[in-house]
Amino acid sequence: MSAQKRRAAVLGSPIAHSLSPVLHRAAYEELGLSDWTYDRFEIDEAALPEFIAKAGPEWAGLSLTMPLKRAIIPLLDEVSETAASVEAVNTVVFGDDGRRVGDNTDIPGMVAALRERGIEQVESAAILGAGATASSALAALARICTGEVVAYVRSDARAAEMREWGQRLDVQVRTESWEDAAEALQAPLVIATTPAGTTDALSATVPERPATLFDVLYNPWPTALAARWSAYGGAVVSGLDLLVHQAVLQVEQMTGRAPAPLGAMRKAGEHALAER
Repeated sequence: MSAQKRRAAVLGSPIAHSLSPVLHRAAYEELGLSDWTYDRFEIDEAALPEFIAKAGPEWAGLSLTMPLKRAIIPLLDEVSETAASVEAVNTVVFGDDGRRVGDNTDIPGMVAALRERGIEQVESAAILGAGATASSALAALARICTGEVVAYVRSDARAAEMREWGQRLDVQVRTESWEDAAEALQAPLVIATTPAGTTDALSATVPERPATLFDVLYNPWPTALAARWSAYGGAVVSGLDLLVHQAVLQVEQMTGRAPAPLGAMRKAGEHALAER
């Protein structure tokens, strides 16, 4: 990438809460990319095509959050195998030739966040929830889990979706009712993908010697489940860990500079959350 002024941004709706500008700007400062800017834009599915069509040669890349991760796919020239596996793009890189290439850094970001805590492989795992993040969690587990993944869900329809994702991602998936979600906490790795407050009641059932919890939330933090897990001596990976690791990969792809400054980006994220 040349030293000319380059633009990047995060798109989504709602977007005001996004920490992405904080993380990417911290990276630019650390890397000496003084001519790079990173903004946020409130963009819904209806407004997305026009935004992409108007993106000029100054644009280096985009981060995408809900509800755009699937809506962006028809607007791209190429989609990575990782993104295609879960039909979700959270990263767009604009090539010098104008090509728009989509990728998903959430999946390798999850793997990297776990690896940072020394978790390279697990024999089994449990997922709490069945939304879009759960499918990314399954894709991450496809890389590190050697056995069964049990997904705890609220409906038969969600159960069917998770089993279908398992087949697509070549992961052995068994589904159980959310009413039995306390059983999930016995797993070597528990990935909580549900909205804020959903797992609070489970905090009372954390085992005396918990293994590892990956809770994808970061605000408010800690969740009741993560706080109890930590109190009992279990390892906890947070949503901020995921956010930082996926952003590291985005910065590297958009700027062509590696490694991105993980430490500076995490520190900036922590500071921003503390101020909230």
